[in-house]
Amino acid sequence: MNFVTAVFYFFSAILIFAAFRVVTTRNPVHAALFLVLAFFSASGLWLTLEAEFLAIALVLVYVGAVMVLFLFVVMMLDINIDRLREGFWNYLPLAALVATMLALEMAIVLGSRSFGLNIIPAPIAHPAGYSNTKELGSLLYTDYVYPFELAAVILLVAIIAAIALTMRRRKNSKYQDPAEQVKVKREDRVRMVEMATDQPSSTRS
Repeated sequence: MNFVTAVFYFFSAILIFAAFRVVTTRNPVHAALFLVLAFFSASGLWLTLEAEFLAIALVLVYVGAVMVLFLFVVMMLDINIDRLREGFWNYLPLAALVATMLALEMAIVLGSRSFGLNIIPAPIAHPAGYSNTKELGSLLYTDYVYPFELAAVILLVAIIAAIALTMRRRKNSKYQDPAEQVKVKREDRVRMVEMATDQPSSTRS
């Protein structure tokens, strides 16, 4: 066993353990942290495949942005774990069926007939001046330019839809106009009212 193979099995074992703990741990914060560990392990596997750009993109985008956002949301929501456990046994048969189907599909896809060193060989060694980012960019904008543009259009439509749903006006919602707030003067906000003081009547016993 060479060094690259040992590193592959090391990161693979950590990835399988972290993925298993993501779905089995009861604390959602711990599940998010195990998912971060799974992303780090996956980036290590991509490094062994000489996909440096994808590895660093996974760390920067998912670990550095998405999972940090997940952690903030989970900690701010204060999720009631006891309430989440309600109805666990009722959904267990359906969850077991779905998990079995996913396991069978993964076994078919990742089986020895369609996945292995004899079918998908290890990447060849590249010279010192080889740029993984340059090769990825040339493939995206030559062979896969139409799927890449289609994915960009879909993401743009999703962004526009999210903004439209967020900025839509509702009848019962109150909005503030910053331009009108800037134009406000002191006389419009404060009004001095003079009232005559009432003299209390003196009472004698």
